[in-house]
Amino acid sequence: MTLRPRRSVLYVPGNNTRAIEKAVGLAADVIIIDLEDAVAPQLKTEARKYAASAIRSGAFAKKELVVRINGLDTEEAAEDLVVAAAADAVLVPKIDSAEDIRRAEAGIGAVAEGPRPALWAMIETPKAVLNIASIAAAATAPGARLSCFVLGTNDLAKDTRVQMTASRLSLLPWISQTVLAARAYDLSVLDGVFNAFKDADGFLAECRQGRGLGFDGKTLIHPNQVPVANQVFGPTEAEIVEARAIIEAFAAPENRGRGVITVDGRMVELLHLAEAQRVMALARATGMV
Repeated sequence: MTLRPRRSVLYVPGNNTRAIEKAVGLAADVIIIDLEDAVAPQLKTEARKYAASAIRSGAFAKKELVVRINGLDTEEAAEDLVVAAAADAVLVPKIDSAEDIRRAEAGIGAVAEGPRPALWAMIETPKAVLNIASIAAAATAPGARLSCFVLGTNDLAKDTRVQMTASRLSLLPWISQTVLAARAYDLSVLDGVFNAFKDADGFLAECRQGRGLGFDGKTLIHPNQVPVANQVFGPTEAEIVEARAIIEAFAAPENRGRGVITVDGRMVELLHLAEAQRVMALARATGMV
């Protein structure tokens, strides 16, 4: 099993060349060059130029490189897609429906030469949450590019007028719906950003909550957040030890062909074997084993 880690996913403003250059040396699994919210309208053209240069340079070859374009209904989207077509994935904001996924895939298909780039979708509007099952199901269409959901918690809070608290209690139903839909259709799913980047304790707590809720990783706004996200969303040493024991036990001659075995005094089924294999794949992909 091979697995692409997405523990830490850092937004970098497309018009900030210094931040883009610095991002090359960071331990983030994914870099998102942002052409949308982080870039003022008068700087969009400049940001596209810098983004294209970063992609062509090959400096991000060891990372997953994503470009967040402007919304599909904006004047910038078409030009953004030309640049983003050479990245690993295109992140499209303000996805409301399965029809938006089809529009985004058609736009990518018009400028891409092969199966790359993948499509990542921002889930950040009330309509997106209401339509989340059909949006996720779009990943089953022939030739579909959709591979990842990115939760936009700030926009969801703004549009619904809920109060954001440390517990994120008001957002939990929508978070769970998004994670459930992603898992139903084998999509990755990433948690939203934590704005108070100087609040180390608060960020750690939200990362732990996000992992507990089933996210694959967290989107980030500051380089200092990368190490914590990598640690929390990566497997622990104890999880690796347990996973290795389960895999080895099922591989033992006396257990071959069995669906249920005992490992360290605990009943273990094939579903535990599948999870153990995922943990080990993530550990290998992140250099932990």
